[in-house]
Amino acid sequence: MRYVFSSQKKLIKHLKKGDTLAYSYIVDLYYKKLCDYASNLARDNYKSEDIVQNVITRMWQHRKKLDANISIKNYLYKSVYNEFIDQYRKEKAVTVLEKKYIEGLDNFVELIDEKEANRLLTLVQHEIEKLPPKCKETFLLSKQDGLTYVEIAEYQNVSVNTVEKQMVKAFSILRKKMKEKVMSIIFLLFDTQKT
Repeated sequence: MRYVFSSQKKLIKHLKKGDTLAYSYIVDLYYKKLCDYASNLARDNYKSEDIVQNVITRMWQHRKKLDANISIKNYLYKSVYNEFIDQYRKEKAVTVLEKKYIEGLDNFVELIDEKEANRLLTLVQHEIEKLPPKCKETFLLSKQDGLTYVEIAEYQNVSVNTVEKQMVKAFSILRKKMKEKVMSIIFLLFDTQKT
């Protein structure tokens, strides 16, 4: 039987104390509704569940900071919306970054001979080897093996958001370590190495 809290203030009070019944009550009451809402925003069931899980987990982690006068429902819906916007901005940043480099490939294809391509490939692979282990694995699964972020998330048993963060981190590290020309060619080199 599900426990019912007589008021929002009482619910928040129990949450702040770390009462897992209060947390379970919120999950039971709002999880599916929040997933439906997030799905309307993200148009992706995996991403919507990821968004809601992030929001509910974060609420629990920061429960002691909850204002006793808030509406839990409004708080959760606003948090889901904000999480969606944050993820959208991060995803857009990766997409814009990838597009920028891909657009420059046509110019380089004509300028680079096989010997130069091999030299650049060696340089790129050397820098990729230096990436942090999880970051390197995520980057190679995406760029070398051609997996989608959802496929990588399932393979690594992590959220799509985590995959996105690892890709942003990989691009950031590589961009700092390598010249712009070499960075622009990464996609070409990986595409030509696929079997």
